Amino acid sequence: MKTLIAAYSGVLRGERQAEADRSQRSHGGPALSREGSGRWGTGSSILSALQDLFSVTWLNRSKVEKQLQVISVLQWVLSFLVLVACSAILMYIFCTDCWLIAVLYFTWLVFDWNTPKKGGRRSQWVRNWAVWRYFRDYFPIQPVSSDPRSSLQLVKTHNLLTTRNYIFGYHPHGIMGLGAFCNFSTEATEVSKKFPGIRPYLATLAGNFRMPVLREYLMSGGICPVSRDTIDYLLSKNGSGNAIIIVVGGAAESLSSMPGKNAVTLRNRKGFVKLALRHGADLVPIYSFGENEVYKQVIFEEGSWGRWVQKKFQKYIGFAPCIFHGRGLFSSDTWGLVPYSKPITTVVGEPITIPKLEHPTQQDIDLYHTMYMEALVKLFDKHKTKFGLPETEVLEVN
Repeated sequence: MKTLIAAYSGVLRGERQAEADRSQRSHGGPALSREGSGRWGTGSSILSALQDLFSVTWLNRSKVEKQLQVISVLQWVLSFLVLVACSAILMYIFCTDCWLIAVLYFTWLVFDWNTPKKGGRRSQWVRNWAVWRYFRDYFPIQPVSSDPRSSLQLVKTHNLLTTRNYIFGYHPHGIMGLGAFCNFSTEATEVSKKFPGIRPYLATLAGNFRMPVLREYLMSGGICPVSRDTIDYLLSKNGSGNAIIIVVGGAAESLSSMPGKNAVTLRNRKGFVKLALRHGADLVPIYSFGENEVYKQVIFEEGSWGRWVQKKFQKYIGFAPCIFHGRGLFSSDTWGLVPYSKPITTVVGEPITIPKLEHPTQQDIDLYHTMYMEALVKLFDKHKTKFGLPETEVLEVN
């Protein structure tokens, strides 16, 4: 600010000097000897002021963009806590003079209660918010990236027919499923352009849709409950071209999420295969390289009191509380809730054609479940060296 004031003062001095020179010439006298130096001095003062201004650290463009990226990721991490708090705020409004607003919202909520089960109300405007592009760019670009504009990446390996429906199996869960959200609940990585005619629905805990306001936010991104009713509706009554993304490992898989570990909880997860067979929906394996790298977690051993508490939460509430940390808001050397800036690359594999069997037998389920596990391992092995893993790395299937 002082620099700008000094420059502005220089401008005023230059203007007064020029006016005095004009007055001197109109009376026939010589111009003041400071005419030239006044004009050049004014220009150099302004230029110097602007250079000083834009060299200030907090206005450095790259630093500003990085802070915007950090804030965009943090707002998503905290949005669940903030929006859950909105439920308490609505209850408080009942006790104020604005109680009618809360009554009208809850009345509408009763009539709209089943909307999430029918795929929700997605908003292309919300999915295209600029904040999601900053979210994407927070994660560094892989050296093998074919798209220099994209950081957090979505890699397409095969085309998908719009005449079919799909169940995408997303692996691994990680702590928060950042890759799943950014790739399929926003247009930051241009999922609609890469898979034209395909409508992605990211499935998450049904309990989230019982929260006022939070449910609206989730539905606007194309997020739906991971319930049988919802999946049945989308695969049988919503036409074709639907892709339901299920994070198969769920809360159990998140408990083993840690940097340097590639493990999935899949061996006994067969419900999604049964649903695919009942509706004839093709199965598509997805592996997100780097998903486990963005947070560090305290891992409790089997049989410990900590793991016992986590499993009880998982059994009765549907999620497992994790003790984890990322980096701080202003420094990567401190702890906080912001994920570490590590590459995340989500690779969408080849679809497995699934027949429609109204009453699939256990043998049918086991057959296609085995095919799916083999396809996932094959996908991992084919792409692992491209994204920084050694040839000897093995995907652990639990």
